[in-house]
Amino acid sequence: MSESAPPPNTRPPTRKLETSDVIVVEPSRMKLALRGAFVGNFMEWYDFGIYGYLAVTMTKVFTEGMPKELGLTVTLLGFAVSFLVRPFGGLILGPIGDRIGRQKVLYFTMALMATATALIGVLPSAAQAGGFWIIIPLYLLKMMQGFSTGGEFAGATTYVSEFSPDKDRGFWASKLNVGSYLGFAAGATVVAITTFITEYAMGIDNAMMDWGWRIPFLLAIPLGSIAIYFRMRIPEPPGFEETRAAQEAFQPTDPLDLQYRHNLPSLIRVYWKRILIGIAIVAAEGTAGYALTSYMPTYLEEELQVSNLNAAIATVPVLVVMSLMLPTIGRWSDRIGRRRVYFLATGSTLVVMLPAFAILQLAPQLGMWIVFVALGLVAVPVAFFVSMTASALPALFPTAGRFTGMGITYNIAVSLFGGTTPLFANLLVNATHGSPVSPYMPAIWIMAFSAIAVAAVFAMPETAARPLLGSVPTVATREEAEELVKTQDSNPLIDVTTMPLFASPGR
Repeated sequence: MSESAPPPNTRPPTRKLETSDVIVVEPSRMKLALRGAFVGNFMEWYDFGIYGYLAVTMTKVFTEGMPKELGLTVTLLGFAVSFLVRPFGGLILGPIGDRIGRQKVLYFTMALMATATALIGVLPSAAQAGGFWIIIPLYLLKMMQGFSTGGEFAGATTYVSEFSPDKDRGFWASKLNVGSYLGFAAGATVVAITTFITEYAMGIDNAMMDWGWRIPFLLAIPLGSIAIYFRMRIPEPPGFEETRAAQEAFQPTDPLDLQYRHNLPSLIRVYWKRILIGIAIVAAEGTAGYALTSYMPTYLEEELQVSNLNAAIATVPVLVVMSLMLPTIGRWSDRIGRRRVYFLATGSTLVVMLPAFAILQLAPQLGMWIVFVALGLVAVPVAFFVSMTASALPALFPTAGRFTGMGITYNIAVSLFGGTTPLFANLLVNATHGSPVSPYMPAIWIMAFSAIAVAAVFAMPETAARPLLGSVPTVATREEAEELVKTQDSNPLIDVTTMPLFASPGR
């Protein structure tokens, strides 16, 4: 591809790969880096998850006096506005991360997220504030969460992908989203336990609406402190350090050079096709993923009259099992390729989504076990999608602009399509209320984006087992490095013209 080849006369000639060039990341260092990214991602999605699981309760707390359907829409809008500001977080924090480093930005995003979540837990209710104007500071705090998340997930995926050995990147990077969905599961568990203790064990009527809803949010203080501690200890990825050294040494001036330090307009101009590919894939992933994690509790309560306790519990085993599957799918993608797994994701979405929502309609007659079956079906394509996110999407962009590229791509897609799924699904169900298609409108919404993503996967370059664009190879042992150097001329996965390997004068 033309964007992968270095332009003439902007830097010294490229030389052959040497053993000392290859980055060796031992498993112990990889685990340290992954742990730091994992806990932050867990915390982030715990914070967002509890809002989704408490949506009906939050409606009663913050929109007292509004009609019920309007109040729920207003509450879900709070979920949506946090995603609408995500691109601003990506646009601002992404370029900063490409310039000053991944670790510093990830530390900042974690601190901001924990602070905003804890502050939600101390807001007065509409009754205490004397009106539902209190929804405004709630929205502002949700926007703070959204801004931090705009840098958090893009930074975490960039960080983990750059630390992972090339041949096992799918396996290691998939563990990042294990943290995401376990965070959602933890949010559901905390909400369920809090509900059980306050309203069932203690026997206090309306305890969750009066004060119990605050507990999950205030738990962000100890959880955030732990995550910040781990973030302070993680190192910068070696590939990023090498790219920064190359930029300082040779200062490339052509935007097509993979070591070029882009500003935002320049990156969009050069990589706009890859940005659109990523947006289409993330939109499909986000609509399915957020329907499962953030909209389903509301759907179960409002449309199927499942109790708030059961609605919160329902997704926990599904998310836990799905999370444990992700590394296996990630390792599989290292063997068969990312594109094939994405085809499985889009294809299974088109096949299982309508049957899953049809099965859900049987819940009032057959009980909770049928809910688990339906949610398990929804989780299948979600697992295929999210297992790829941290390995396939960062690989679309060169190391010099990877944080910025991920910040744009992921956050635009999630803010416009993924995070708004609970809102639009609820609006579509209400707009078609009474018609036979009403219960299936969320499924149709999800399927539409997967159909679009099929074309994007066809256009996506295969990146499995290859060095990241603009970086030297990364391996787990020195023996692997030596073997890679010996076989570089016959290895179809190695292209030294994409790497910061410059011959010194006279060489």
